[in-house]
Amino acid sequence: MNQISDIMSKKVETIKTSDSAKDAAKKMLDKNVSSLVIVDENGQSIGIITERDITRGVCTHDVLSKEFMIQHLMTSPLTTIDSNSSVEMAANLMLQKKVRHLIVKDGNKTVGIVTATNFIDYLNEKLDPIDPNAKVLRTLKDEI
Repeated sequence: MNQISDIMSKKVETIKTSDSAKDAAKKMLDKNVSSLVIVDENGQSIGIITERDITRGVCTHDVLSKEFMIQHLMTSPLTTIDSNSSVEMAANLMLQKKVRHLIVKDGNKTVGIVTATNFIDYLNEKLDPIDPNAKVLRTLKDEI
């Protein structure tokens, strides 16, 4: 049985609460990620902001993205999972909590992040390339 640490993204992009929605959107674009982990002045993970949060938050409040601060958009507390947990446990937690991003912890330290893309890659590795389900997964990944 695979552990979540086997499929997670180890590079976690971060941003501070004092940054704006525009700063976050630019960093997501530059780093080609769908979310940023919010860190406090001690570097501790305290929240997350996603592309969806920015889109919904800025558009529904009809404000300029450079004037809308991350702290008003971020989701906190984080949904986390231990790095030794199984892939299946992570998938169940994401479904149960209705989240698209899981922060992976080793004790109090953030060591990774898991998204739908990680699960698609994991499942693709398990399937024969000619399996029709593998093609479905590749198509899904292109759309995410």
